[in-house]
Amino acid sequence: MTAKAGQAFDIGRAVSDIESLLAVELPTDGDPVSEGDPATGEWAGTRGAGFQIIPLWESDDLVGVYGADWNEAEDAAMANLALVTGELDRRWGPHRRVSMHVPMFRKQAGTPMPVLFQSLSDMDCYGDLAVWGPTTADGRWVAVSVNQCDGDAPMIMTAVASRFAITELPE
Repeated sequence: MTAKAGQAFDIGRAVSDIESLLAVELPTDGDPVSEGDPATGEWAGTRGAGFQIIPLWESDDLVGVYGADWNEAEDAAMANLALVTGELDRRWGPHRRVSMHVPMFRKQAGTPMPVLFQSLSDMDCYGDLAVWGPTTADGRWVAVSVNQCDGDAPMIMTAVASRFAITELPE
């Protein structure tokens, strides 16, 4: 599913990827474009006007994983997210939670939403966001989340850098 498939979780690499994301030039206009890994074609990121989304980590495939084993995989994904949010909390202070339930319902209803949330929805990234911002990196906002697009799909940790505030959408 992502260019991070098969890589073990590494907190150092995840934080380094976020630091790199803060240093890239963000597009100033244009429609969002998803990019694939040149070797595998798997999703490597999405860039749009003022933002970029990248995968940080992908769990093993969960096809045929049920019950306690599935709960263990979910717990491991959430523990990885806690490691990343803990490190970023130390750098930028406590994060704010931004729920993705409104974007999910808006997508189901075909209702317009800001392009960042539309792009997250288009990639089935519905995990609630841990958000910091504006950060000291050019006033950019940063968000991370873990999600799963369906019960058999791997857990995916994503990161967002945005030139614009990442705030909860009104219902």
